[in-house]
Amino acid sequence: MLLEFTKMSGAGNDFVVIDNRAGKIKLTSEQVVLLCHRQRGIGADGLMLLKPCESKKADWAWDFYNADGGIPEMCGNGARCFARFVQKVTGSSRSFTFETVAGIIAASFQGEKVTIDLTKPLDLRLEEKVALSTGTQPIHSFKVGNPHAVLFVEDADKAMVQDLGQEIRRHAHFAPGGTNVNFVQILSPGSIRVRTYERGVEGETLACGTGVTASALITAKLHQYNSPVKAQVQNGDILEVNFKQTGGEFTDVKLTGPAKIVFEGKIEI
Repeated sequence: MLLEFTKMSGAGNDFVVIDNRAGKIKLTSEQVVLLCHRQRGIGADGLMLLKPCESKKADWAWDFYNADGGIPEMCGNGARCFARFVQKVTGSSRSFTFETVAGIIAASFQGEKVTIDLTKPLDLRLEEKVALSTGTQPIHSFKVGNPHAVLFVEDADKAMVQDLGQEIRRHAHFAPGGTNVNFVQILSPGSIRVRTYERGVEGETLACGTGVTASALITAKLHQYNSPVKAQVQNGDILEVNFKQTGGEFTDVKLTGPAKIVFEGKIEI
């Protein structure tokens, strides 16, 4: 089968996006892995298929896969890229909604930037002591669509993202599903730098939208920062997290950042 695709980038987090509105494309996890492979396929952190929303609760829906063929709950950078792709194939710049495993996501456009309204964050845990190979460390966690662990570091450049990220990702404390791991450096009040080890990619990505969001909200909680919190990701782009705090809970959480088409093509699978 000859598959038409669009390669997209959201702050360096890259994706293969496919129009499946006709419902004719059925991909196995093995095919997803091949398409996302950086040497034998197109290369991507994840893959998305646009499809009609069967539940009628939103305008559209997606099938989203990590590079390992697994199905995550949500992807913030992927959601922005998906929104830009829908804009491209439909020719409409209006706001719309789409259904994900995590719930209904709203998307809107401001020039080159895309804003998504995320589902309500859940299960905030602060200052949990976790025994690691480097010693016991305080780790914070928050589920922003996907589960995220957050560690604060003095210098993000020196963070042990691969080794320590892999250890925490599969740590018994976060069993059975594991977690994404974010290493956060505070740059100034309301400004942070984030490096992320992503579950499903099993390594560091140039950006993680839900990871940035979890990091920004936890930073705001611990340091009493007001909205917005801006986050510099590994490729140098800035993502912005807006939110409200009511009664100690976060609501109206929005993630804004770039979403670009890199190239289009066809591949035999």
